[in-house]
Formats: sequence, structure tokens, C-alpha cells
Amino acid sequence: MPTSVHAVKTAETTTIPGQKHYLTRGTGAYRRASLALFLSGFSTFSLLYCVQPLLPIFSQQFSVSPAESSLSLSLSTGFLAVAIVCAAAVSEGLGRRSLMSISLVGAALLTIASAFAPNWHLLLVIRALQGLVLGGVPAVAMAYLAEEIDPRGLGATMGLYVGGTAFGGMSGRVLTGIFAEYLTWRPALFLIGAIGLAAAIGFIALLPPSRNFVRRPGFDPHFHLKAWFGHLSNPALPFIFAIAFLAMGSFVTIYNYAGFRLVAPPYGLNQTELGLIFTVYLFGIGASSIGGLLGDRIGHFPVLLFGLALTATGSTLTLAASLPIIILGIIVLTTGFFMSHSIASGLVGKLAHGTKGHASSLYMLAYYVGSSLMGSAGGWFYAVEGWAAVVIFTLAMLALAFVSACFAQHLARRKA
Repeated sequence: MPTSVHAVKTAETTTIPGQKHYLTRGTGAYRRASLALFLSGFSTFSLLYCVQPLLPIFSQQFSVSPAESSLSLSLSTGFLAVAIVCAAAVSEGLGRRSLMSISLVGAALLTIASAFAPNWHLLLVIRALQGLVLGGVPAVAMAYLAEEIDPRGLGATMGLYVGGTAFGGMSGRVLTGIFAEYLTWRPALFLIGAIGLAAAIGFIALLPPSRNFVRRPGFDPHFHLKAWFGHLSNPALPFIFAIAFLAMGSFVTIYNYAGFRLVAPPYGLNQTELGLIFTVYLFGIGASSIGGLLGDRIGHFPVLLFGLALTATGSTLTLAASLPIIILGIIVLTTGFFMSHSIASGLVGKLAHGTKGHASSLYMLAYYVGSSLMGSAGGWFYAVEGWAAVVIFTLAMLALAFVSACFAQHLARRKA
């Protein structure tokens, strides 16, 4: 066999002659990169979702409806969606590592500032700005992994990164709920911001510089537009983007309004008890890593379809009146969602041809637009018809996501 197709291993990377220098599993650089990206996922999602257990408090303290209180989250995710597209373009000139570092530090400082917001509207402005700043992390992190990690282990590494996002989402929700119960919501946000700042410092210290990224000085709109439209013309990728929109929309809808249901009679949970329910994110951490490993071994699309079916099953279980079964439903929903997200995000890197940062940005755009639009729309269903309407709404989205996965699988196989 010609030597040009043999991978040459060094102490830290796998080098394919004339091509890439990848970080390989078992090396120090691989471990540092994995831990750094885990910290970035943790910080991003703890800062983003820390307000979710506070929605009932905001509704009461600021005299706003449940749907209005959800704006403290939906504005962040909505502006994050817009920022992600811009971040992919900015990172081409500034660099992946630099942009992620600036974003993580800025978002942590804005969370600290939100603790001092004197009124509802200023709090919303700060949360919107936080979404803009955080846009520099998710799509760029996925692009960094796709560019720097040996493709043979990309699924496992992507699963670890998504596991960090799950751990951050859990920690932000659980810790904020506990802090708010004993210290009120303002000290709670301050402490979450301080934790996020510490994680950002750890990220900066650990992440290895990019080896396969080529910086493009200046800003060329034609280049970026061509890259985005090129990915949209890829037959399978738009269906993966649709899955991101629909699956995330259903997941956030359940989490946004479950709190309103569970603090009301007959459950009457307090903020600590409500926050502790979010420890089910631990199942998401495991599901992300297991999903990535299974995808590498048995195929990504079968695992994706199974994850979406599991998400729908969990959503259905929350219809029960029994609190233990509701919690079981949230566990199953969380497991299925993070398995699906881990696989879908990894498929973007595999199916995209070049400019992986732009492909990742489109995936994350769909992901957060789904969170913002569907997460707020769920409040209307809850106000009009109650919890059953919320579940029907999520099941409809998940059915469309399942169909999209089937189309994507067919198109990817046909192209292969």
C-alpha cells in the first residue's frame, strides 16, 4: 500500500503526510483539549440556562406572565443564534481559541452584572447581550474539534464536549435553584457568574493552539456567503439542521414550563426541590458519551433515530399525575435528547465538505432558534390548554425530527 495513505503517529498527534496533524486519543494534548472543551461547554450552558429555575420567581417578582418570564432565556438563545453565524465568520480571522476565550470571559462578567439589574427590562437587555457574547463558543468549539481531533475518535470527543454542556446545564439550573432558595436570586446569579469565570480561566490555560486551522485575515463576505450556501446545498445537511431546531425546541419547551407545573398544587415544590430535579442532566452526560461511542461503532443514524424515539417517550411520560413518573419522563427525555444532539452535531462535521466552522454555525443557528422560538411558543400552549397541550406540541416537533433523520440517512447513503 502506498505510504501516502499511512497515518504517522507522533507523541501528541497523528499526521497523515501532506494533510493534517490530528490530536490522538491517549496523548497529553488530547486530554488537555478534551478537558478544555468540557469546561467551555460547562461554562456556556451553566451561564445560559441558570435563569431557567428562576422563571417562576421572575414571573412573581416582576409581575409578568410565564411566557414573558421565559424571555430571560429566549432572548439569550435568540441572540446567541444570530451571533453564532457571525462568530463563524469572525473566527476565520481572529482564530478559534481567541474568540472562545473572549466569549467565555465576557459572558461570565455579564452574568455577574445581571445580579445587579434594577428592573425587568434591564435584566432582559443584559441577558440579550450575554447571548450575543456567548455566540463565540458553541459553533467554534464544534469546528475546533472537527479540525483538530483524529476523525476516528471524533464521535467520542464530541460526546464528551456535549457531556460538558449537559453538566453545565445541570449545574447552572441546580445550583441557581439552591442558591436562590437560601440567598435569593441576585446572589445566585452572582455566584454562577463567578463559577463561569473560573471555568473560563481553566479553558484558556488548557486548550492547545490550533494546528490545522488557517487564519483568513480581513472579512470577505463573498467567501462566507458561498460557504453557508454551499452547506445548504448539501442534500443531507439541511435535514440535520432541522433536527437541531425541532429536538432542541421540544427539549427546552418541557424544561421551561415543567417548573410552573411543579411549583403549583398539588406538587408545591420549592426552589431547592425544583432545582434538584435538574440533576437528571447527569443522565444526559452519560448519554452524550455513550451515544458518540455507539455512533462510531454501529452507525450514527440508527443511534440518532433511537435517541429521538427515546425523547418522545420521555415527553409522553410527563403526562402522568405521579411525581416519580414525571421525573422518570424528564430523565428519559434528557437521555434521548443528549444522545440525539451528540450524534447530530457529530454528523455535521462528517457530512460537511470544507469550512466546517460555517457548517457548525448553521447547525447551532437552527439549534438556538428552535430553543428561542419554540421555547416561548410553548408558553402559549401552557397558558391556553395546560400541560397536555405542551406535550402534544413537543411530540409533533419530535415526529418531524424523526422524519428528517430518515431523509438525511437516505440521502447520505445514496451519496456514499
